[in-house]
Amino acid sequence: MRIVFMGTPEFAVPSLELLVREGYDVAAVVTQPDRPKGRKRTLTPPPVKEVALKHGLPVLQPERIRRPEAVEAIAAYKPDLIVTAAYGQILPVAVLELPRLGCINVHGSLLPKYRGGAPIQRAIMNGERVTGVTIMYMAEGLDTGDMISRVEVPIADDDTSGTLFAKLSVAGAELLGRTLPSIADGTAVAVPQNDAEATYAPNLTRDDERIDWSRSAREIYNQVRGLSPFAGAFTLWNGEPFKVWACAVSDDSADTAAAPGEVVRVTGEGIAVQTGNGVLLLTQIQPAGKRAMPAAEWLKGARLAVGTVFGGGEL
Repeated sequence: MRIVFMGTPEFAVPSLELLVREGYDVAAVVTQPDRPKGRKRTLTPPPVKEVALKHGLPVLQPERIRRPEAVEAIAAYKPDLIVTAAYGQILPVAVLELPRLGCINVHGSLLPKYRGGAPIQRAIMNGERVTGVTIMYMAEGLDTGDMISRVEVPIADDDTSGTLFAKLSVAGAELLGRTLPSIADGTAVAVPQNDAEATYAPNLTRDDERIDWSRSAREIYNQVRGLSPFAGAFTLWNGEPFKVWACAVSDDSADTAAAPGEVVRVTGEGIAVQTGNGVLLLTQIQPAGKRAMPAAEWLKGARLAVGTVFGGGEL
């Protein structure tokens, strides 16, 4: 069974490693082009490319998978099966029809919930307690294909997108290892999704990152950890973005006279801010132009008075 693997970020690495470790014939790896990263904008290969090259696998990096030359390049490897995991582009019908065993995807949610590009982040942001991985046959719609297998993974109260990505990437690779034999021998059972139960997880926008202090402390806590350690949640301070990388729902009683976003206490633990319901303690922050740091460290030199109000205004 000749496999073409398609993936880009760290989430996809365990699945590719599984295929290599189990001795599958990985004919080629398709990933996104190298991108500039960091302040110096250094051209950086995606994690999947680095792993593929380590194992001596051919790598394709088309800018657009829909272009005829990209389809032809994949077709040249004559795959029996295409395995994708967080590749980052929607596959055209021309690619979906290439392998005789179809195309499967390792998706980071319990489908049909959280179809789309940000299922892990949005599961945390929405306060879910359980998520998982679904392996599905790919179809033209957005994550609408028939399901083959899935596994549940609990979401801990202190999970961030980073920790949950790591858990789900490993769970997805293990599930892939258990699922591939049935696909190879034709015994895999495809179960249609119930579209009536579908929910969506669109890619994150700047609005998703901005803190609305009128929401409850618990909701903002979920937002912050759902956006960490990638984009990060932010508010405004002195008209500049002020990122919040970590926080905690405070046990302290709310100040009923304080407005949402108002600093009600400044302590050695961090910055206590009134929300629409409850108090949120900011513990890891990043003011504009500075590095991320513990709030207590920043407070040693910053002039932040009780009564200061975060948020408001335009960027």
